[in-house]
Amino acid sequence: MTNYEIMFIVKTTMESENIKKTIESMKKIITDGKGKIVETKEMGERKLAYPIKKELTGYYYVLKVEADSETIHEFDRRALIDETILRHLIIKLDEE
Repeated sequence: MTNYEIMFIVKTTMESENIKKTIESMKKIITDGKGKIVETKEMGERKLAYPIKKELTGYYYVLKVEADSETIHEFDRRALIDETILRHLIIKLDEE
């Protein structure tokens, strides 16, 4: 298993329960792929540096996970498809 840090931005123009459903579905992708969520951090609603898909604010969320590359590829694929996610970034952390 490799350590990754995943950051994604969810639209804030949705209802709060839909935001929570999106976050839980993204976490479920990791756990369904036999990955382990080490740490979660809700950074809350923030103003975007520039408009993304006509949105001015986004709900930031960070996950630190241990997963294999197939699970990360599936997360990436699903994040690109999901219209409620404005942006996402996956960083492979150094082995210590």
